[in-house]
Amino acid sequence: MPPDSPPENPWYYLDNFETVLRWVSLRYNDLMLADEQGFMRDFLALPQASRGLLVRMTMRKGCLFRAGKLRYREIGNTEQAAQALVRNGWIEEAPRLALDELFGLFTKAQLEVLFGNALADLGARRAGKPEQLECLRPHYPDALTLEQWEAVASATGDPDGEPLGERIYKINIRPLCDRLRLMFFGNLRQDWTEFVLSDLGLFVYERVDFPDSARAFQSRQEIDDYLHLHQCRERLEALAGADDPADIFHAVPAAPYANHWLEGRRGKLLYRIGRHQEGRRDWAGALACYTRSSHAEARSRRIRVLELSGQADAALTLAAAALQAPGTEAEQQALLRMLPRLRRQCGQAAAPVRKKNNIRRIDLALPAPWPAIRVEEEVRHHLAASNAPVYYVENTLINSLFGLLCWDAVFAAVPGAFFHPFQQGPADLMLDGFHERRRAHFDTCLEQLDTGRYRETIRRNFADKAGIQSPFVAWNVLCASLLDLAMDCMPAMHLKAAFHRLLADVRANRSGLPDLIQFWPDERRYRMIEVKGPGDRLQDNQLRWLDYCGAHGLPVDVCYVRRDAA
Repeated sequence: MPPDSPPENPWYYLDNFETVLRWVSLRYNDLMLADEQGFMRDFLALPQASRGLLVRMTMRKGCLFRAGKLRYREIGNTEQAAQALVRNGWIEEAPRLALDELFGLFTKAQLEVLFGNALADLGARRAGKPEQLECLRPHYPDALTLEQWEAVASATGDPDGEPLGERIYKINIRPLCDRLRLMFFGNLRQDWTEFVLSDLGLFVYERVDFPDSARAFQSRQEIDDYLHLHQCRERLEALAGADDPADIFHAVPAAPYANHWLEGRRGKLLYRIGRHQEGRRDWAGALACYTRSSHAEARSRRIRVLELSGQADAALTLAAAALQAPGTEAEQQALLRMLPRLRRQCGQAAAPVRKKNNIRRIDLALPAPWPAIRVEEEVRHHLAASNAPVYYVENTLINSLFGLLCWDAVFAAVPGAFFHPFQQGPADLMLDGFHERRRAHFDTCLEQLDTGRYRETIRRNFADKAGIQSPFVAWNVLCASLLDLAMDCMPAMHLKAAFHRLLADVRANRSGLPDLIQFWPDERRYRMIEVKGPGDRLQDNQLRWLDYCGAHGLPVDVCYVRRDAA
């Protein structure tokens, strides 16, 4: 379809919104209040133009709109379509506007009509719009309708300017629409564009059979708790670095949620507040956050803050206890790094350092390229040979091989994992128990590595599932020749070792894999290569993968590049 031509169905956005209403009504009617049920009933009874206008407004950012910016061919007369929405109280006509809101709606030139003289008196007529707002704010503290603001123009504006003469609408049901969107998607990250991208074929999702009873939330309280945490996170993100987040901390429930999914969000929010407090050097505030947080890294940050605040003995006691039962590999790594330092601070002898697995080192002196390219590409070109191609794959190849082999397990219709048609993967992918809830499915998939059937499965899914969204498969990197090289040169037991590590902690272990892979097809062997440019160092997740590869016999080198002075 040419870009300037109208869509075949100009009401596509309205159809999508009504699909969500029907979906939510079917699955969540028992969790909805009478006014929410009334909205869905009354909305469907409105004229099409009025329904379309409301959906157009919900799809746009903000709550305030100029009528002139709400012109759509299929809707026709905006003011006429708006009347039914005003009568229902879903939008407000001529709302009161604070000065900041007024500045957000109109251009600098239009605002000169209202404040030209006042800005001249303040010496700010030639200033930028943000500076003008700062100058005017102390003089105009009240919220006024646009008509009232225009009355101000007679005393402070440009007497020769044209009146703005435009209707302003304010949408009043944004919270309800966000709640409906949350119930449908199970998150507020996704929005109405998911329908459009799917309709255009840009995103294709796996079809998973799940019952009509499948839904993200089992009680209204869970929905309220999610929205509350989301609002707290938005408040935190709006803070400047020096601002105190104590009020946000106190707004987060002190007790953990019974729902593991919500508790994960609560723990992460408390962890983020703690990091913010660390930046302010508020050690007591940070400790309070980390003590309440269930985030995987909260305990190690708590130990670090105890150390920074001069409580080395308490830090050592907590670190020694944590090392007896570390929650994750990352925590164990952090503890092993901190303990020698803490023991020295407390006057104790440092424990012997565990010998690391021997990873081969490559040192390359390369001239700076012109034009500049990524250092990984430099090394790829330098090491590649006609009988030993090198691919820049980073985290994509092993993840993709895993995703293709275990496609059926990842997309198994496990209760609670799928509840709407726009899911890239299961809702519990990053939660503890993801593997355990599908253990039989994954066992069936991984057993194929023992029999050789994995090659057929990977090739079949590569062909049959091409382009379908997956949390593991990188379709933009894969090609048939790369898959064939990987399966010919990487022993099945190496793949199995890597896949088991992925399953042990999907969130942590999907990243940190080496940048390059080199194949020797004639010899049916390979090596992975982590590349570090000048001044770069290995990150913690990379070190953990290198350690694991060394322990399990997966060949990997670390290539350090320095610049040749010549």
